[in-house]
Amino acid sequence: MAAARTGAESNGRLHVETSAGGAGVAGLRSLGRGGRVTWTAIIVVIAALLACGLVGLYRYLDNFWLYRGYSPPHDPAWVKQKGTAQTIYVRSQAVGGRNQQVIVFLPPGYSSHPKRRYPVFYLLHGSPGLPNALLLTVKAGVVEDELVAKHVIRTMILVMPFGSSSRFTDTEWANGVRAGSAWETFLARDVVRAIDARYRTIRSGAGRALAGLSEGGYGSLNIGLHHPAEFRVLESWSGYQQADDIFSIFGRMRARLDYNSPAAYLPKVARRVRRQGTFLWFYTSRGDRALSQNESFAAALTRLHIRHRFLVVPGGHNWRAWRANFPQAIIAASRGLRGA
Repeated sequence: MAAARTGAESNGRLHVETSAGGAGVAGLRSLGRGGRVTWTAIIVVIAALLACGLVGLYRYLDNFWLYRGYSPPHDPAWVKQKGTAQTIYVRSQAVGGRNQQVIVFLPPGYSSHPKRRYPVFYLLHGSPGLPNALLLTVKAGVVEDELVAKHVIRTMILVMPFGSSSRFTDTEWANGVRAGSAWETFLARDVVRAIDARYRTIRSGAGRALAGLSEGGYGSLNIGLHHPAEFRVLESWSGYQQADDIFSIFGRMRARLDYNSPAAYLPKVARRVRRQGTFLWFYTSRGDRALSQNESFAAALTRLHIRHRFLVVPGGHNWRAWRANFPQAIIAASRGLRGA
């Protein structure tokens, strides 16, 4: 906040001895009133400019939050068929009866092929975060439109649920210790059922892929290993494999932490994962704090003979990496679901 102050001081005295002198004093008083009017106008102008500046700052910050400094996504002119995004709400007793937002991207040609069924690619946001970032910043819909037009991938429905009570509330996409905080169940049971009931999906694990960025990448691996029959492809983008010891979610219970740590839980479910033919595709960057976790997890997958591909990509734990690598991610999901 900036404040403007004005004032005048005089160390001398004004002697009024004649009527002319009195008129002079009246003139000074009149000038003083005019000065106050002038300063009021200036303050009004400054306030207006500050208001405009604050509005501009809000718009800039809002635009940055939505697009993270990138231009709004749009399809290139050569893309003739485009997908469409819509928002639905899924009520779930697993999260206390909340009516949770779910953004759905229907692929190009969905409405013109009423008898066709489609695989589904579920995408999990990080924390803090919102599901629309996957469309606005990662450009998931635009990338699918482009790759479908080039006949590089098969058409898929993209599903982006909101996995929290607010953008800044951490849930780890896990079933927490508190009542109404079963976010894993919300996704694996309630969202999947709602999508299968509402859209023309391939209603089996063979037709589903699950991915996420950062915390969402951890959630993808954690949920996917807990439900190996529900998802054929699991992807983690800059995720981690050791549960963060968050008291409000895991209660500092060692058994719960181990169950929710993909690195610790993997040997217990390895045989089922192999039998299902699940494919894991994941990456991190050289500067990511979870690099060693990802390297160890890749080594464990190799020892357990589980199909996977692990990449160390340029960049860091940021939107630039997730945006740049999404084409490879959706191609991997498409190929992993080829038999669906």
